[in-house]
Amino acid sequence: MTPARSWLSCFVVGFAVIVAMLLVTLFTPAPYGDLTRIGRLSDAEFGWRAPPPVVEKADILGVPLAQADVLVVGDSFSMTHRWQSRLVQNGYKVSTIYWGQIGWLCEDFSSWIRKAGFRGNLVVVESVERLLGERLDKGAQCKAMVREPLVKTTPFLEPLESVPGFALNWSAKLTTGVITYANMRNVRQSSGDTVYSDETRVRAVKDGCKYFSHRMCDKALFFIEDTDNPPLQPVAVEQMKTFTASQPDFRFVWMVIPDKTTVYIDHEHAAGFSKAFKDSKLGPDLFSFAAEERERVRDFYFPNDTHLSMHGQLILGERMLESVREILPPPRPRTP
Repeated sequence: MTPARSWLSCFVVGFAVIVAMLLVTLFTPAPYGDLTRIGRLSDAEFGWRAPPPVVEKADILGVPLAQADVLVVGDSFSMTHRWQSRLVQNGYKVSTIYWGQIGWLCEDFSSWIRKAGFRGNLVVVESVERLLGERLDKGAQCKAMVREPLVKTTPFLEPLESVPGFALNWSAKLTTGVITYANMRNVRQSSGDTVYSDETRVRAVKDGCKYFSHRMCDKALFFIEDTDNPPLQPVAVEQMKTFTASQPDFRFVWMVIPDKTTVYIDHEHAAGFSKAFKDSKLGPDLFSFAAEERERVRDFYFPNDTHLSMHGQLILGERMLESVREILPPPRPRTP
């Protein structure tokens, strides 16, 4: 074979391989869940199928800090403004700021937020279970807030309102389809837990099809940090009490959202903290709440994501509305 023919043969083979990889990737649905995207797994098998509730746009609008009755300090569980919408529907004016924007809750929090313009007296501190310990530890060590609060009146993230339809996956890397195919083949063949991209864990869920709507509902996806991070301890409750007592200008509701793994797999992961928090009356017991709603609501958490679904967010909003009403008398409900 001449050098020219050898080169042409190699080129043709290489071209055929690339075209095949491209076709596989183009026909691999673009992921719409954080855990499927991170783990490069298929939303055709792990994507939710139960249509989410639609919330009126007026109900997900926040207000400038100076107009707020309620200030929410939250993380990604508060970024869609869906749970807050239940407060807004009932007349409360809500501003939301995020841990990632402000850092920690430091000693001068009260003077800092007053200086920024907040005139209300109720603060809801929302944190997912796996990150609360670090946030409390860091807050206990800092004297002064160093960043200005940035309040957006619109949601930081807009959730999907329906399952995405078919579309060629042009934006993915060339290797995405092949990797997703290989990962899903491994998922189907494995009888135990498997981990993908060091962050997404596929785990068998007892009675999983009762809890989730996705096709492969005997298994679900979980964020590996849920179990890799140390469990919350009762000392965290004492830190919350200390901070609350140091800020007498405000009333606080602590909103601790349990990890998805705690809700569906390892119910005792933070049992000591959960009991101490429930006894403290610092906020609603969302661990028991999530255990109850898990049994009642399919896709209470997304099957392909680490967050509450929009079904779960609105149910959570009803529970938070109860807690807010216990402290702040309900204003007149917003009229349509």
